[in-house]
Amino acid sequence: MAKWTVRLARAGGKACAHSACACSDRRPAYGVRRRWPPGRRCLHGAAAFALISSLIFCNAPSSAASESEDVTTALTLAGFLRAARTVISENQSLINDPEAGDKGLTGAVVLEKAKAKFREASGKDPQSVDSNSREGRLLSSQMAAVVEVMDENQTTINRKGLGFKGFVPAVFARLVNERFRAKAGQEADIKVTAPRRLIRNRKALPDSWENGIIEEKLVLPDWPKNQMYTAETEKKGRTAFRVLLPEYYGQGCLKCHGGPKGDIDVTGYPKEGGQLGELGGVISISLFR
Repeated sequence: MAKWTVRLARAGGKACAHSACACSDRRPAYGVRRRWPPGRRCLHGAAAFALISSLIFCNAPSSAASESEDVTTALTLAGFLRAARTVISENQSLINDPEAGDKGLTGAVVLEKAKAKFREASGKDPQSVDSNSREGRLLSSQMAAVVEVMDENQTTINRKGLGFKGFVPAVFARLVNERFRAKAGQEADIKVTAPRRLIRNRKALPDSWENGIIEEKLVLPDWPKNQMYTAETEKKGRTAFRVLLPEYYGQGCLKCHGGPKGDIDVTGYPKEGGQLGELGGVISISLFR
């Protein structure tokens, strides 16, 4: 039986979980070291920017090595998405300032801020990733998507005389993921989804596989907090290594998703009545074989 060990770095930072959330507040995940049997695997971590810090192989065949590389790639993409999303969250007051014109949040500026947060949380320099590797290619596409989305939304972000502009972390993340899909959709796909009852944008609805895992595993009270789920399965007729990373409501998220249930939040949606620490979203990553 192939055995391999994964060490996850401690994670920290802020990035709201929900697929339509405008706020942020995440808790740290703590590193674990475990060995996994063949077949489906679950790994702890990914509460904020969890990234694999090292991989140690013990007589592992090429299939195990390939899977470990997929895990590394998925966590890198999730970590950088969270880092960039946090930059948008931390600048919501600036973005929504009706008196300010040019906010200085260009694509290049946001990219550098996201890189800094990524490095701080993971201890990994995104520039150190081999650009010829799959991880490097996909991360490069994701970075380019961040820059393009920011540059294309400068008119909205810098509009004077308007307060709330709707350019919230969830919208930003969706736009980045859509642009990433346009660039690298033959190799990978990223989506922020959630339990169906929490979805505000139909584009974020979980597919049948995602919904099954969310409802049968991730929402259960005994599912270990921050534990991801991975499996090799099919997506749109293609074999893919799929990863689901749960995200939980933080205190800041409850401004839009807490109570009283049914009250209208700043985005114009009724609040869900969520509770601190409840599952609020899931980052879904597919790496096609």
